[in-house]
Amino acid sequence: MTLTLLFSAPERIWPTYEAVLTKALENAGLDARLTRDASPEEVDYIVYAPNDALTDFTPYTRAKAVLSLWAGVEKIAPNPTLTQPLCRMVDPGLALGMRDYVVGHVMRYHLGMDRHIHGLNGQWDHITPPLAKDRRVTVLGLGELGRTCAVALSQLGFDVTGWSRRPKEIDGLTCLHGPEGLAEALSSAEILVTLLPDTAATQNTLNADTLALMPKGARIVNPGRGTLIDDDALLAALESGQIGHATLDVFRTEPLPADHPYWAHPNVTVTPHIAAETRANTASGVIAENIRRSEAGEPLLHLVNRSAGY
Repeated sequence: MTLTLLFSAPERIWPTYEAVLTKALENAGLDARLTRDASPEEVDYIVYAPNDALTDFTPYTRAKAVLSLWAGVEKIAPNPTLTQPLCRMVDPGLALGMRDYVVGHVMRYHLGMDRHIHGLNGQWDHITPPLAKDRRVTVLGLGELGRTCAVALSQLGFDVTGWSRRPKEIDGLTCLHGPEGLAEALSSAEILVTLLPDTAATQNTLNADTLALMPKGARIVNPGRGTLIDDDALLAALESGQIGHATLDVFRTEPLPADHPYWAHPNVTVTPHIAAETRANTASGVIAENIRRSEAGEPLLHLVNRSAGY
């Protein structure tokens, strides 16, 4: 019997996925029809990214799983109509893209590259950066993306501290957790990378009080969630010199409004949500494998345990 897969995601990504995902399903030996339009009672699986077209999962009584195209599931997991199994996307392309972005900007800050890129105006300003082992970097969030970035930085020789809500152990890292651990992690963060999920507990993690805990002149890289930062508090910390510079890839409103003060601030780098993107070729393989597993009665990959949080 032909399986029906509903592709419920923003229309702009459909041309990218249509052919690639169809091919991945064929390669997995699946007889499946991928479509953007199907009657709910016909749908066997839902490939999903948050969109206005599908917010009520109640009619999809036949669906065996909802397969997220995103690593973060905080915008779908709390939906009370979602009773089907939910799988997050753990895409190697997504993790590698995030790693490249984070390592690039941490190295930029570590080496003081902006001073040379923007020019020294004829001054022979001979400042040698420290070795990576003498630079303290903190990564907030040790999920799949945070762990990948923290390990990569550690392998480059940086003194890396990782923080998460629950205790974790990762070779090569100093791992802290809980409120007291957060204060300790921030107090040593010469460069801070924020990769926490967007939840009620993480909103405004960086605020006036927590920014004040960081070493004066610290740098921030935020490719995680725009809600992690209190924008007014960050702008104030930048003005006072408490924070030396911030590279921001995510924002509360996207696209970032043209009149937002971040655009013109000399100590802010704005990038347009490009740190990491789910790659269609690798993500399609993950989706096809999960459907194959489901049809074969095998455990699903990256199943979200919503009772334990997400």
